[in-house]
Amino acid sequence: MSTSPLAPLQHANFRALWLATLVSNLGGLVQIVGAGWMMTSISASNDMVALVQASTTLPIMVFSLAAGALADNFNRRHIMLVAQTLMMVVSAALAVFAFAGLITPWLLLCFTFLIGCGTALHNPSWQASMGDLVPRDELPGAVTLNSMSYNLMRSIGPAVGGMIVAMAGAAFAFAVNAVSYFALIRALKRWKPEHKPSALPREGFGSAMSVGLRYIAMSPNLLKVMFRSFLFGLTAVSVLALLPLVTRDLVTGGAFSYGIILGCFGAGAIGGALLNARVRAKWANETIVRGTFLVFALSVIALAFSRQLWISCLAVLPAGACWVMTLSLFNVTVQLSTPRWVVGRALALYQTATFGGMTAGSAIWGVVAEAHGTDSALILAGAVMVGGAAVGLRYVLPEFSKLSLDPLDRFNEPDLQLDLRPRSGPIMIMVDYEIAQQDVTAFLALMAQRRRIRLRDGARQWSLLRDLENPRIWSESYHVPTWVEYVRHHQRRTQADGEVFDQLLALHRGERPPHVHRMIERQTVPVRDDTPLKTHTEIP
Repeated sequence: MSTSPLAPLQHANFRALWLATLVSNLGGLVQIVGAGWMMTSISASNDMVALVQASTTLPIMVFSLAAGALADNFNRRHIMLVAQTLMMVVSAALAVFAFAGLITPWLLLCFTFLIGCGTALHNPSWQASMGDLVPRDELPGAVTLNSMSYNLMRSIGPAVGGMIVAMAGAAFAFAVNAVSYFALIRALKRWKPEHKPSALPREGFGSAMSVGLRYIAMSPNLLKVMFRSFLFGLTAVSVLALLPLVTRDLVTGGAFSYGIILGCFGAGAIGGALLNARVRAKWANETIVRGTFLVFALSVIALAFSRQLWISCLAVLPAGACWVMTLSLFNVTVQLSTPRWVVGRALALYQTATFGGMTAGSAIWGVVAEAHGTDSALILAGAVMVGGAAVGLRYVLPEFSKLSLDPLDRFNEPDLQLDLRPRSGPIMIMVDYEIAQQDVTAFLALMAQRRRIRLRDGARQWSLLRDLENPRIWSESYHVPTWVEYVRHHQRRTQADGEVFDQLLALHRGERPPHVHRMIERQTVPVRDDTPLKTHTEIP
């Protein structure tokens, strides 16, 4: 994990996509400045200004899980091309409406919401593609470079956006954003990732989303990451949501001053990205996150009291560094704790938590600013962020997973004596173990882990039974909906999961390996008294 954050740039495909993303990020930041400043011009309401940020993050919160299911089941390159094309078309339409003078506050929010929908569709596929573009040991560097690409542009993009808005108007800023998508669309068309066909049919859309939710629900470490990321998004977004108001009301500046302060936030983020590997090598993940929460809180409070442009610029520098350190650490933890078959959905749910916090925070701090002033809203956000650091005393962030999450590949589909179709079912599985009395405590502890693994990977109605006549015999029982889901359940097993089964085998005292019963459920058919009783022979 100490690999240089610049190492992924030696891979041609990653380098090409990363450079194209720089251009796209520049256009996106120019658009953000244009939208934020246009809202201050067409609306006198502080909460409407804050809603510009919320309208961009809301679709990421709402649609990320669906986008993650698509990323895990379809060609990620095609999904990203669709997303980029959607954002390009919407940005061009926004520019046309702005040039025609037809933009209203709610129409502007609708356009930024649609751009956010494109971002929601793009992000899970892009983040999940990191494992396809670079080796596992360079994954932290790739995630850091992703953060750096956005924040590198954040250091100059807002200033450029401020100049464009000041000199040519917000409509021209929207047009610049529309053109910026071409570079990434071209790079995606040139990238030809290796496609590994699956012998199993594609998961159903609804089933894929429920599987992703179940996987996260059965993964305690991922739940901690997502809870902490929600808290960070809820509080840290106060800077981005209220910065137009800080510039207008506290610093009494214009669009260019807004771009300068936002650029300083991005410059601080670049510094944080460059220090990321060194910081991770020196401190534990929880120590880093608590520290970034506290430093960010101090920066927010300093911004609330500042009335000078240069002081505000200095205040947001450490906030930018903490922003990229925290979010990249959360992202890497999710990626290294999740197998490839569900990584898109895990990242999508992480983004849902993070951007859900940002969406709620943008609305909350906007309302507080409207009622009590911008400085009071920032002070309150800083105080809540201190509480977010204290949450780490109970929900400690895990270290990067050192477990192997590569597929176990031990499962061989059995030779069945019944002619089953892939959708035949329900299927009931029973596994018989013979356990000595002195090993029961260890066996039950391992079975608790086994239960979590089974349920996480798609099993239902898991139970553990003990034979009353022969107490040495224990039977593990669970159900899956169809035969194809049973096969898929075993293909999801990782090498780390295999270690639990190996320990169970070591406790098994039978002369043969644990016996596996694979059974299909059958229902009797109501018949007349003069008709012989029959059962179904096949369930399609």
